[in-house]
Amino acid sequence: MASRRIAQSSVNWAALAERVPPNQKANLAAFKTKSDKYLRSVTANPETAPKIDWTFYKKNVPVAGMVDKFQKAYEALQIPYPADNVTKLVEAQEKEVQQEIAKFIKESEARIVEHQAQIATLKALLPFDQMTMEDFRDSFPDQALDPINRPSFWPHTPEEQEPGAPNAEPHH
Repeated sequence: MASRRIAQSSVNWAALAERVPPNQKANLAAFKTKSDKYLRSVTANPETAPKIDWTFYKKNVPVAGMVDKFQKAYEALQIPYPADNVTKLVEAQEKEVQQEIAKFIKESEARIVEHQAQIATLKALLPFDQMTMEDFRDSFPDQALDPINRPSFWPHTPEEQEPGAPNAEPHH
């Protein structure tokens, strides 16, 4: 039973408070207060029940056999510790979350590689302030104005173009 005794809170309240949004701080404080109150009530009681002096009662109780009967019933009393049927569920959920995290990290690393390639491409281009319209057309053919193959109307935004026109697709 000693291994199950709560000596102190195992919750890192400071680390938890850093992760709680400002609008939930009051709820966290209320929860911490309840937790601390429960912990104090548990630690206020001794770990084991006090020993009963059965010889004292045998001498002072006049009814024969009554103390022996109570002693036998008291020593036979076993209060079961609740069965832990939640830890396995939490561990399974933790494994699922770890898999999701690993998947997210892998996808993020792929996005990072993709974005770094895009950055390298942009760094290799001429600076935009030195670029001519022809340079822009060569670098970004899908975004550049093409009055011959894809004529458009000023201000050359998708909203201002005629429906069904060859250039009606949005320009980025």
